[in-house]
Amino acid sequence: MVILRLLEEFIYHLDVERGLAENTLSSYRLDLNGYMAFCRDGGLGTLEQADRNTVMSYLWQLQLAGCAPATIARHLAALRSFYKYLLREDLITRDPTAGLEFPKSVQKLPRVLTVEEMKLLLGQPALNEPTGLRDKAMLELLYATGIRVSELVSLNLEHVNLESGFIRCFGKGSRERIVPLGDVAAHFLKEYLLGGRSKLMIAGGDITALFVNQHGRRLTRQGFWKILKKYATKANINKEITPHTFRHSFATHLLENGADLRSVQEMLGHADISTTQIYTHLTRQRLREVYARSHPRA
Repeated sequence: MVILRLLEEFIYHLDVERGLAENTLSSYRLDLNGYMAFCRDGGLGTLEQADRNTVMSYLWQLQLAGCAPATIARHLAALRSFYKYLLREDLITRDPTAGLEFPKSVQKLPRVLTVEEMKLLLGQPALNEPTGLRDKAMLELLYATGIRVSELVSLNLEHVNLESGFIRCFGKGSRERIVPLGDVAAHFLKEYLLGGRSKLMIAGGDITALFVNQHGRRLTRQGFWKILKKYATKANINKEITPHTFRHSFATHLLENGADLRSVQEMLGHADISTTQIYTHLTRQRLREVYARSHPRA
């Protein structure tokens, strides 16, 4: 069908020309497939037939289905990008998303661990086992650098410089950045490389990957998720803990201890500082809580 072919051409454009991450491409494809299905059900054979009312009806359907404002805004962002591409390629003559505003959403503050909770979680791996050394190195590295779990499992041996105390990682859109490692993370990473990784490697394993599973192959995001869930349960911390919790905690703890916003932005790899500013709201909220607990007149 013509509409589906245009969608695949757009995804190819995002992949090859803009270098977007695989997760982002999957989100675009999923959201736009929903819109395509809506258009087909409405009897539209080409995207030229879709107008502003079509898009508004689709967004209204999402709202009726109980989608959050942030989810609806994400769908609209995908549609805008898609229609801009079609207009630029002269595949349509008008953009039905022009002038449409994003629905207002309540900004949710990210969940973070306290320093004490983080210490408890980081202390769970057994250091007398190769997998324990690996897990300890991974958890310490996540907290020390604030990198995403996708960036963590993508690290190769060549991306780590223990002497200089930096790692080189590739974020969204394949953007490269250099992040300080920290003495503690560097220490446990060295312990893993000396006493853990070599025991996990087997013939036919991935010799380039930094973190490998028990079969010597590169650890996956799903594999790390299972590992983290195990230690979160073991630590008995009464909070939802995800890989991104480390990233949120990293940024929040840095700002609470006086780091400047621009430096945190650079370390997180945020293209826009407004994305990083969510953590300043979190630290202000924490200050208010401390004040309420501590001041006799609060």
